[in-house]
Amino acid sequence: MKKQVAVLALLTSLSIPHAMADKLTVARLEASPSLNGTTARGVQISPDGERVTYLQGREENKQQQDLWEYHIGDQQKRKLVDSIELLGGEEELDEVELARRERQRISATGIVEYSFSPDGKALLFPLGGDLYYLPIGGKPRKLTETEATETGAKISPEGNHVSFIREQNLYIIDLATGVEKALTREGAGPVSYGMADFAAQEEMYRFTGYWWSKDDARIAFTRVDESGVTLVNRYEIGADGVTTVPQRYPFAGEANPIVQLFVMDINSGDRQEVDLGENSDIYLPRVKFSPDGTLALQRQSRDQKRLELIFVDPVSYDQKVVLTENSDTWINLHSDLNFYSDGSHFTWSSERSGFRHIYLYNKNGELVRQLTSGNWPVAESGRRGGAIKAVDETDGFVYFTGWSVTPTEQHLFRAPLAGDGVVTRLTQEGGWHNASVAPDGSFFVDNGQSPGRPPYSAIRDRDGNLLTYITENDLDEEHPYYPYWSEHRPVVYGVIKTPDEVELQYQLTLPTGFDPKQQYPAIVYLYGGPGGAQVKKFWNVGLDQVLAQNGFVVFTVDNRGTGDRGTAFDDPLYLKMGHIEVDDQVTGARWLMDKPYVDPDRIGVYGWSYGGYMTLLCLFKAPDIFKAGIAGAPVVDWRLYDTHYTERYMGDPAEGDFYEQSSPISYVDGLEGNLLLIHGMADDNVFFDNSVKLIAALQQAKKQFELMTYPGKRHGIRGEAERTHLNEMRLDFFKRHLQP
Repeated sequence: MKKQVAVLALLTSLSIPHAMADKLTVARLEASPSLNGTTARGVQISPDGERVTYLQGREENKQQQDLWEYHIGDQQKRKLVDSIELLGGEEELDEVELARRERQRISATGIVEYSFSPDGKALLFPLGGDLYYLPIGGKPRKLTETEATETGAKISPEGNHVSFIREQNLYIIDLATGVEKALTREGAGPVSYGMADFAAQEEMYRFTGYWWSKDDARIAFTRVDESGVTLVNRYEIGADGVTTVPQRYPFAGEANPIVQLFVMDINSGDRQEVDLGENSDIYLPRVKFSPDGTLALQRQSRDQKRLELIFVDPVSYDQKVVLTENSDTWINLHSDLNFYSDGSHFTWSSERSGFRHIYLYNKNGELVRQLTSGNWPVAESGRRGGAIKAVDETDGFVYFTGWSVTPTEQHLFRAPLAGDGVVTRLTQEGGWHNASVAPDGSFFVDNGQSPGRPPYSAIRDRDGNLLTYITENDLDEEHPYYPYWSEHRPVVYGVIKTPDEVELQYQLTLPTGFDPKQQYPAIVYLYGGPGGAQVKKFWNVGLDQVLAQNGFVVFTVDNRGTGDRGTAFDDPLYLKMGHIEVDDQVTGARWLMDKPYVDPDRIGVYGWSYGGYMTLLCLFKAPDIFKAGIAGAPVVDWRLYDTHYTERYMGDPAEGDFYEQSSPISYVDGLEGNLLLIHGMADDNVFFDNSVKLIAALQQAKKQFELMTYPGKRHGIRGEAERTHLNEMRLDFFKRHLQP
């Protein structure tokens, strides 16, 4: 009781700067300028260490990004490329690029990605479906001008070529002469070269299908044959009609594409196929050249319980399995293979101890030493790269992000390669920190944020001391969120224990005008799926704030299986999706119901994707607790989802009734509360078929529900008008069903 009183006292006494109080609305939430303020995205440090580059949204359109730099020498910011000025019109993207951006969760427009030349003197970026090469200080040079979109562009390691994919084939441009050359010509129909297939992009976070050798002499590339993969005629239902889009989709338990790997000599054009083994039903999640020319590839078994790191000799093409990871459940992939400059050693991360940690090996695959240890993990890999940010061979350190402080905070750390020192934390301010580290480790860019501080980018020295800000983004009178700050509801973090004593992290936001003697409706926001921890010390100005300012208690708890806590925290969902996660959410909800300020008869729940799946299960399996829910783009039958994700956690659907036991359709009779179902009608990830199947089951069970579909929208609902509509509908639904 004393702890509860202390928490309430904190919530009601937090000092918030005075400002003219404006009510935060959904419309303002989605409008420009961004309420996050001026933020730097896609931060990179140039190879020569002279500048930091980044993408920044425009004030009049937060989604339209331009390319900027901060010059270390003169400490000045400059806009390098104005995307609107350069494009000179509307950006039109083809289906290939739209699908690629969906896989990478890119919602911005304008310049969305870029890369440096090896000397740091030039930049390459796509815009409007074509490629541009920008010498720093000069004007952009347009490299391509075709109706087809060029994707996956790279500058070769020696800076001699630009490579890219066009119409399922791999091309290079000689930068000195401007001559374009097709390295492959056979790509068409179900066959592609140098491209990552759907599962590689969506689930393995491999967004390319080709890799340069360090000397520009050779290039490795995939040949992907999807002819055996189920062809789905996906119907993109839009406001102006229906478009039929043929899509090869590897449904759980069905065929995957056949992936081959080749190495080509750039000068002669000779190809050599790399032997991937007798069993073609495997995954190729990572490929990389070592500085000494060795080709390193990772081969993962179909059941994802074995991962092998294989080195291929650059001359004889003889192979050696240098290390193997095994698991009784599944192996999580990572992007932490980093070679020393001479190829003599490499870093690797593994969860073999129960927590992901970093290891150092020699080139023969012999373990030299473990570099990090403890009951905490280095950060798991995601769409934006691995935990390891830099390996400084000169001073002998590896820089990485991890969660040794608390699962709710991410920090940058440094560990000695010699393995004889203490791991040093470099970001001291509480919150969430991503980082870019200079190649020589002399400084790093700290991209930080916290619940009380909007995202900022700071340059710090090797020990973490502040040098300067790129974007300080102070919450002063000029900040877009300042007029709303006095009404901002603070977030409190804590821990709940399950009946079997497992600790679950939670966050809680209490409503405007909170009176502990009154009872309020509560809303649980969740995701709940693998790698989907939500309780993090972010700056979060979103729908939760609007809900709290409209009289709701808002609560989130990270159930087992959501990652960031080690294998023992994740493994219980193996072959049992939708069970332990729901049990933990019920534990969290019961904790909430016990609070005197929460009305136990007015608890709602909402989420998207896996969160939509979880919303359905909470409503269907615990109707005594959850009285209203909004399920967005939910999976309702795991047979309708892809192989690599689903089989990782659920195995082969032919080997048991796990899929039926994990399907919300098996529990529709339990629905007693109010359900709002939402889905984009062009979703190419969680197909609209899922919601159609659920609709039929609900109707057969004579269960009433509400439905909203979004014509032409994919897995993420994008667009200011559409997102405003979506969130106003959510707010209205909860007001109608949970407020008196």
